[in-house]
Amino acid sequence: MEEPRRSLHKNYHDNHYGFPIHDDNELFGRLIMEINQAGLSWETILKKEATFRKAYSNFNIKKVAAYKESDRERLMNDAGIIRNKLKINAAIENAKAILALQKEFGSFENWLEQHHPKTKEEWVKLFKKTFKFTGGEIVNEFLMSTGYLPGAHAPGCPIYNTVIKKKPLWAKK
Repeated sequence: MEEPRRSLHKNYHDNHYGFPIHDDNELFGRLIMEINQAGLSWETILKKEATFRKAYSNFNIKKVAAYKESDRERLMNDAGIIRNKLKINAAIENAKAILALQKEFGSFENWLEQHHPKTKEEWVKLFKKTFKFTGGEIVNEFLMSTGYLPGAHAPGCPIYNTVIKKKPLWAKK
């Protein structure tokens, strides 16, 4: 039982954690995953990633933003995801917020880049003003996992230099 868990974490650590994401739908998906992790283990979320992806229209921002009450009910009855009304509502409302950011900034990624760099505290304040269900730990992990805050990998970690090479020039300063 320990081996699948280790390989699940290893894959995430070696290929995803701390790496920049340039696709708004994938950024949105990571935000959904981080919000749903609150109070649970990251392993639980990683095991459910495929079912989250399926339940939330492959993290398509436009589709999720258009979800109706029937979609909320469908999600509340989906045992493959975390059935928490606040987290489900946050995903839908955050999709709407990202659509507004895309309209104003061109993309969710552009919005993040235009606010970079900020301290963790500044980011948390901005996220709380912009999104639902985004406390300090969720914001910290979302930004660390997407390369906007340092700390995903220590300099001695074999993945550290790989991540640094993938970051845009503005992030390497």
